[in-house]
Amino acid sequence: MGSEPASGSLDVRWIHGSPERRRRTDPPWQVHRYGDDTVIMRQSKDVTFEAPFTFLLLGDERALLLDTGAVDDDLLRRTVDELVADWLTSRPRSGYQLVVAHTHGHGDHVAGDASFADRPDTVVVGRSVQDVQEFFGFTAWPDQVVEYDLGGRALRLVGIPGHHAASVALHDERTGLLFTGDSVYPGRIYVADFPAFVDSMNRLVEFAEARAVTHVLGCHIEMTREPGRDYYFGCRYQPEEPPLQMTVGQLRTLRDAAVSVADRPGPHRFDDFVLYNGMGVGTQIPLAARGLVCRAMDVLRRRGRTSQI
Repeated sequence: MGSEPASGSLDVRWIHGSPERRRRTDPPWQVHRYGDDTVIMRQSKDVTFEAPFTFLLLGDERALLLDTGAVDDDLLRRTVDELVADWLTSRPRSGYQLVVAHTHGHGDHVAGDASFADRPDTVVVGRSVQDVQEFFGFTAWPDQVVEYDLGGRALRLVGIPGHHAASVALHDERTGLLFTGDSVYPGRIYVADFPAFVDSMNRLVEFAEARAVTHVLGCHIEMTREPGRDYYFGCRYQPEEPPLQMTVGQLRTLRDAAVSVADRPGPHRFDDFVLYNGMGVGTQIPLAARGLVCRAMDVLRRRGRTSQI
């Protein structure tokens, strides 16, 4: 198991959108230092309702940026450049590489890729299963655990398809953080291939139980603090969010929940997440309809014509 993971700070209030759309107060990106070599960033709901999280891990030889957000601009690129330059101030070296990889290939996690395409000493990993396999050295996808070294900082990856064919989970030995993308997080977990997802959750629980895991970090927050209640699809103001971080215990609960609804298509509510078994028309239409109704209610509320729902 190695030494105990280095401690870090998750004492942070994440930006969660502005109550008035015409008076936006959030910065485009929030930057939080979990440690001096680990940075968690959130894209603002004032920019995109997706509000995804991205992660920067800095090693002795290279850094890994995990995901690039939901909006195609250069703000993340500039932020990462500043963070890397600051890191290298006390560790000067030439040719320090940045690897831009993804928890999975959906658009709200890869939109900023183009900004890094011309960056010196940078590799942008492709989004397909083949791209992921070739770059990280998978030869027995998705069961194989592979190691990727940042230089004195060992990362281990395992495939977890189901939400997306190329979904991966990544464990950072230094901090004990387990990154799970859109497969495990406090929100609506959309599953395209449910049998593959159940297999992946079994694999991920086994993977996590074999390692020192401090926190499980997904890429969104969509739940409220009320058990079983999520913010509606497209919501841009979420003042009552739970923490981003989850536990291995919650991971086990999600695995057990997936097993329990494997033969029942549609949405299934649990305290810390909502599982969507399949994303057919029968699922998408109610999801979108609820979003439209709730957005209309938000407009009326802001005009003082209705109470909080």
